[in-house]
Amino acid sequence: MIDVLLVEDDIHVREALSQTLELADLRVVQAGSYLAAQPRLDRDLQGVVVSDIRMPGRDGFHLLAVARRMDPDLPVILLTGEGDVPTALRGMAEGAFAFLEKPCDPDELVSTVRRALDLRRATLTARKARSALEGGDVAARMLAGASPQSIALRETVRTVARGTDAVLIHGEPGTGTSKVAEVIHLMSQRAGGPFVKRTAPALDAVSLAEALALADGGSLFIDHIDALPAALQHQLPETGARLLLATNQKAATLSRTVIPDLSFRLEALRVHIPPLRDRPTDIPVLFQHYLAQACEQADLPVPEVPPDVQARLMARDWPGNARGLMNHAMRYAMGLEDEPGTPRAGLADRMRAVEKSILIETLIRHEGQASAAARDLDLPRKTFYDKLARHALRPEDFRPDQGV
Repeated sequence: MIDVLLVEDDIHVREALSQTLELADLRVVQAGSYLAAQPRLDRDLQGVVVSDIRMPGRDGFHLLAVARRMDPDLPVILLTGEGDVPTALRGMAEGAFAFLEKPCDPDELVSTVRRALDLRRATLTARKARSALEGGDVAARMLAGASPQSIALRETVRTVARGTDAVLIHGEPGTGTSKVAEVIHLMSQRAGGPFVKRTAPALDAVSLAEALALADGGSLFIDHIDALPAALQHQLPETGARLLLATNQKAATLSRTVIPDLSFRLEALRVHIPPLRDRPTDIPVLFQHYLAQACEQADLPVPEVPPDVQARLMARDWPGNARGLMNHAMRYAMGLEDEPGTPRAGLADRMRAVEKSILIETLIRHEGQASAAARDLDLPRKTFYDKLARHALRPEDFRPDQGV
């Protein structure tokens, strides 16, 4: 497997670029021309392409066009001489992931390639997930995402679905607790029974009894369980309907609003949905999914999402999580990517967002191992931890066993 297909006709430049990438632990395959690179360009290429533009014979633009015809999601990074602005604009207009001037700054080259690789891996994982759903995997079909956290979430949902006890689903607003509950129901032995959804603030003794009766033999999903009065919590049965309960609170604080008996019942089976800001590599996958849905609903053609747009999406915090991303996809489908009057972040805020995205991507790549992540970013350990604290990030949240 390769990380970078490097296409450059000047052997000295090619060797220097290759050395820079290999020192960053990236696997490189060199090609001296388009003809040498062409056999490796296919839809299953695991890595990304870095190509010079000006080469004898077929140039970098031809390579870009062939690559995009073969796989529109394959990131291609173009290189050219200093100050060639018209060429850069043409490259970006034709779908290049990024454009770098030669001689390339080593840090910028490595950083750009890593961002492209993250996007490529997310794309390939999403394709694998789509293949899985064709085999009947409900979790793969309904819970999109390619990050380690999303993979762990789907696996936990599959495991929890096999149980029979009450389940606690917790995540920030907009993360999709009701969808996770539905997947658990559909993958459980009760899939043939009813799936009834209610929100706790709207329930009283009568409506709760009615909901339990409707859900008998199936599953009853109650959102905002922390808002259900204690008297009604006592009425939640252990038999009949399986209880799928959700909260936007942290699970550790739920005991303040939930009666002890129910709290104990919810200790065994818990599903945590991580927020989007902790899994930025999921954002392009989810955005494409929501965009396709929005275009189908509005009877619109699905617009292309260029790599630079995907990169901007990944750099945002998305406080509304999946719901906010879904709303943005609808606006994008209708050509309203930026709403009139929406204030733009200043340079400092944008730089903070980019720094946070890089920290998250590095922690994901190293599975939460702080020392390895710090070395990757060439940061002293104290500086690395100071930056994590500034962005409220914890390495342990990115370890594979912390997905739930």
